[in-house]
Amino acid sequence: MTVSYVVSGFAVGLLVGLTGVGGGSLMTPLLTLLFGIHPSVAVGTDLAFASATKTAGTLAHRFKGTVRWDIVRRLSYGALPAALATTLLLKHFGAVSDGISLVIRYSIAISVFLTVIALLFKGKLQGWLNAHPERQLQGADLRNATIIAGAVLGTLVTISSIGAGAVGATLLVLLYPRLSPAEIAGTDIAYAVPLTAIAALGHWWLGSINWELLATLLLGSLPGITLGSLAARAVPEKFLRGLLAITLTSVAVKLIW
Repeated sequence: MTVSYVVSGFAVGLLVGLTGVGGGSLMTPLLTLLFGIHPSVAVGTDLAFASATKTAGTLAHRFKGTVRWDIVRRLSYGALPAALATTLLLKHFGAVSDGISLVIRYSIAISVFLTVIALLFKGKLQGWLNAHPERQLQGADLRNATIIAGAVLGTLVTISSIGAGAVGATLLVLLYPRLSPAEIAGTDIAYAVPLTAIAALGHWWLGSINWELLATLLLGSLPGITLGSLAARAVPEKFLRGLLAITLTSVAVKLIW
């Protein structure tokens, strides 16, 4: 089973490197459906996994100057309190109870569907908003909308471990359509570091992190991400994203039924 986890980590890392889609959209459903890991443990372990990998990504983007720290702060104002509040609710209702397990399973499915929508329509949304500047939020409205978006993402990520990647990037496109792709990626990764760290600490407190599983996943994912990043330009992006969208849709349907 350890070898299977390493191989799974490598496969997810490879796809993340090729497509840029957050690992949670792939790893959490994989652990739940293929290996039968309890949804709470799958979410908690994946959050710790994401926190470690996104820290390295943030350092790289900071070096390149592609992080908008003002936006990171606004997202964090909403995301971090939401993550803490959601953790307390999970503690109150029992993170490993059957009822919460079902809620988490459906939350994962919804998050995967949102990821599919983000994959398919992010570019079109950005193009439409840039063509209609009168539709873009400004000033206090933009600030408040960013904080609210952070709160939604904080709740979603803490429950399902999914949302900080493709969904978060799509929200950034909607709110800040003039950001460059590199700035969207860097800002999305940077705000996700404290969010996934706090959410992971919350799940550690709840007892829903499997540290041995985490280590084996990282063992496979690190070389997978590296190879995927190197090969990304050689593989057609539209083909990969289409294949990934079909795969994720099938996963979400399987989670519900």
